[in-house]
Amino acid sequence: MASFKSDDSFLEKISIGAIGTKQVYKNLIDLGHQPIELERGSMSYKIWKKIKIKRIRVPDILLVDCGVRIESRAKTKLEISMSHSESDPTRGWDYGLKDSDLVALVVCSKEGEEPIDWKADEVVQYVSVKALREAAQNGSVDYVKPKGAEEGFEARITWPSAVASSDGTVIQIKDDRIQFSRASDNRTISLSLKKKGIEITPLVLAGEKIKQNQIIASSVPVQQDFTSIPVDESHFILNLNSTDLSDRYAASKALSFFKSKNSEKALLERIADANEHIYVKLEAAASLARFGKNDGYTFIEECLLKNDYAQNVLESVIVLAEIKSDKACQILATVLQDEKYGPEIRAGAAWALGEQNSKDSLSALVKSFNNVNELIKIEAASVKNYKKTN
Repeated sequence: MASFKSDDSFLEKISIGAIGTKQVYKNLIDLGHQPIELERGSMSYKIWKKIKIKRIRVPDILLVDCGVRIESRAKTKLEISMSHSESDPTRGWDYGLKDSDLVALVVCSKEGEEPIDWKADEVVQYVSVKALREAAQNGSVDYVKPKGAEEGFEARITWPSAVASSDGTVIQIKDDRIQFSRASDNRTISLSLKKKGIEITPLVLAGEKIKQNQIIASSVPVQQDFTSIPVDESHFILNLNSTDLSDRYAASKALSFFKSKNSEKALLERIADANEHIYVKLEAAASLARFGKNDGYTFIEECLLKNDYAQNVLESVIVLAEIKSDKACQILATVLQDEKYGPEIRAGAAWALGEQNSKDSLSALVKSFNNVNELIKIEAASVKNYKKTN
């Protein structure tokens, strides 16, 4: 029984994260930005159980228009908090984040019985990593040490804040509290400007309209919009040669939106670099493939045929799922029907063909359904059923 609870809990956490990130993505579009998924799978429920892929640590979203990176944090109860490991630096709250990155906060509420039945609130709020770090260094945080294995022996850092429990209008701001009139019944709600002995700063003015789940006071600045400086392809070409691995990874993805000779040349140099990380090279190859360049497809095919590590082969399959082209479908169909690949890889190819959603990809899936391996049948059947109901 405990195992089922653990599986449901894990799926629920995955679902909350994906739903929250999708809402942040939508909000960024509404704000006039051009977001792309930077951390693969951050908006997906797909779980690969047999082959674990250790990806480059990057924030969830990249804004191609300005180069800003966004880490999405979905909460069931809105607060500015992060889990933090005292023993493993790769599990620190800010591992892989830069001062220039933003953390997006969004609250999710349950709306059904299933683990995936969650809905994200319309209000998305942003806080800079630099501000969070400065507050932590200044002691303006509540630090709770781990109590046991339930949370993976990780501490929790909270940046104190006051959150509006409903829509309303700010009545007045005193030295020690904020008062607002609740919209539903005009009742006055009072919130303290001191949390855990830490003074917090009002983020609103008297007379201002506020929304439910809006952070109206905090130890760090919180905004529903942010300023940014536009960038062009030269920014990402420069980052493609950065000493920072996450910069090169982000640039290799972003350049797919800047089809030019300069971008093509820079991407070709990446996949030719023997010392480059395989996932940077795969993203560079994917960008070239989107340009219609055979060099990109050739590199991905070589990864499928010659790479000794199953996680890299599976990542190549997942990359192909995102390239909407006949050539990508042909490569995936070949993998699906080739018995030299293991069941998990071929099941991945079945899933990837479903993501392509083309006539040829669905035809390959129908053929594969006669395959005796149950794992491949499950992926093929799930795609066929999805197409019938959508």
